This record gives sequence, structure tokens and C-alpha cells, in this order.
Amino acid sequence: MRRLPIYFLIDVSESMVGEPIQQVEEGLSTIIQSLKTDPYALETVWVSIIVFAGQPKTLVPLQELVSFYPPRFPIGSGTSLSKGLGHLMHELRKNIVKTTYEQKGDWKPIVFLFTDGVPTDDNKTAISEWKQNWQRTANMVAISFGDEADTAILSELTDTVLHFKNTTAQSYKEFFKWVTDSIKTSSVSVENNSNGFELAKIDGDTISKIDLTKNEPLKPAVDDNYAVLAAKCQNTKRPYLIKYRRTFSSSIYAGVDLTSKSYNLVGAFQVDSSYFDLADDSQNKNHVNSEELLGAPACPCCGNQYGLAVCSCEKIHCIGFEAKNTCPWCGNVGEYGVGGGSFDVNRTQG
Repeated sequence: MRRLPIYFLIDVSESMVGEPIQQVEEGLSTIIQSLKTDPYALETVWVSIIVFAGQPKTLVPLQELVSFYPPRFPIGSGTSLSKGLGHLMHELRKNIVKTTYEQKGDWKPIVFLFTDGVPTDDNKTAISEWKQNWQRTANMVAISFGDEADTAILSELTDTVLHFKNTTAQSYKEFFKWVTDSIKTSSVSVENNSNGFELAKIDGDTISKIDLTKNEPLKPAVDDNYAVLAAKCQNTKRPYLIKYRRTFSSSIYAGVDLTSKSYNLVGAFQVDSSYFDLADDSQNKNHVNSEELLGAPACPCCGNQYGLAVCSCEKIHCIGFEAKNTCPWCGNVGEYGVGGGSFDVNRTQG
């Protein structure tokens, strides 16, 4: 039986922490449950999940639906699209059965690329390899979560670049239903000896096609849509992320535009040690000024009231009401207080 391989290439960088990654987890579970009830999909569809942050990882190797169970998704540091693409192409070369004189190979694989941010690395070589070796032999659907993804880069990979307005829990449900329906229609298509790639109808309210003829400005190597800070709990030694969303305030004074940028607190979220496994060690240090950060969280791991204390080693951790506190990063013991003025805080690449 010829297979229809479905690959999910999913951005799990820090900007996905919190509700976005939880919704993706639940959505993938819903997709699999629904596909298992479809006779056409059961006959043809095989699924794999690859994630990427600073490093890529195969969470689920390519396997048939009946033995597939959705995994928990990690969070990593950075958005290395080049490494994600490189890992995807490695998996395709390893797993896709080609047509020969003796047998018919797999149908053209379908890749769903989910990303909500800006690549933080040089991806020209990986994109060039994709165009040369896979653009004609695989179907890719690139989906921008929200308004922050770099659609200019996505358009170099595929003509099918979609915008998903991830605004409500209901919109997530509708989006993942559309993904499910697209896989089902594609599985029916291959059963009917068609081309095997047929997306479901796009409603325009939840998902819309992006106009790729519009030129977009180049985006920075740091995803500036969010400021994400990496921290550790003093008591449990567990890592957590503090996430801020960029906002602008505008005012006019004496005819002068006084628009300023700041970051509003979204929340603090526990992550596991795989966060460091998916990080790119070569990343440079980036900073955000403390005056730009609006709001400070409690520690999500132990409940310490202050989740954003900066040690002399420049790393972030939580503190309580003890006279002396110990940095879980470097082991320094010291007293903390509130000082005047602003200072730079290490941020991740997002």
C-alpha cells in the first residue's frame, strides 16, 4: 500500500511558550483522533512530528496512524529555521520510499510548517537546498501563527503561505479542524489516483492566504515581537521562562511624535530541562532594558513572590523574603535589594 507521509515541522521557540504550545498539543491530539476514524486516512496516512528551536528534534518518527500517539511538546531557545529544514530533509531522505521499476513509491509528502516568529539564524543555504531537492517532490504548507512570523522567508519555501489568526480557543479548534480536513481530502485524492494534495476550503475568518507579492522589510535576527527571559527557580532549580509581548504607546507633544516601545508581561511558565537541549550554544547575548519591561511575575515553580531577580553573573532567578539568597545558576550567595535607575537584562532570541 502506497503511503501518504504527513510531516509537521513545528516552531517550539520561547515565543510559543504558554497558550500557543498548549493549543498545538491539544490540536495535534484532535487531528490524530479524527484521522483514526477516517477509513481513507487509515489506509494511507503516516505521520511524523519534528520540532525546532535553536536545535531540531524528531519527536515522533514517521509511523502509521494506528500506532501514533501525540507527544508532549518541549520549548527551546532560538528559532533556527535552517536546522529545522535540514533535519526535515534528512528525515525525508531516510524515510520516503521512491518509485522504481519494481514498486510504486510513496505519494508526495505533505509538510505543515507552523511558526509564530522570526528565524534567528542564516537560512539561505537550507532554503536553497529545499528549493533544489524537495520543492518539486514535496508539498509544503507554511502557516504563520499570529502577525509576527517572517512571511517573506516562508514565501521562499512555498507558494502556499497562510495566516492563522490565533486569537481565541475557538479559532484554534477551527484551524486544527481545517488541517484535519485537508489531510482527509488529500488521502481521498490519492485513493482516487489523483495528485494527493488537496487543501480544505479556507474560510478567511480564521485562516487566510497571504499576498506574497507585497514586499516586507527585513526582520532582525532577534524576534523582537516578544522579550523572553530565561530564569531558574532558586528552590527547585527548575528552569522557567518569563514572556513579554511588545506594545507601542503613542503621544504627540508640541508637534513631536513621542511613540515608545515597551513589553507587557504575558506570564511566567515552567519548562523542563529539554529547553537547554534544544538551545543553540552559539547564540550571542541580547539585552532588553528593565525600563521597557512592564510587570514582573512570581516564580511559577515555587511561588516565590519575585521571579525576576538578576545575579552578578547576569542570570535571572527567583527570590523570597530570606535575608540571603543563592543563585541557582552560579551558586553565588548574597543580599538583594531594589536599586534606582535602569539596567540591561539578558533576553533570549525568542
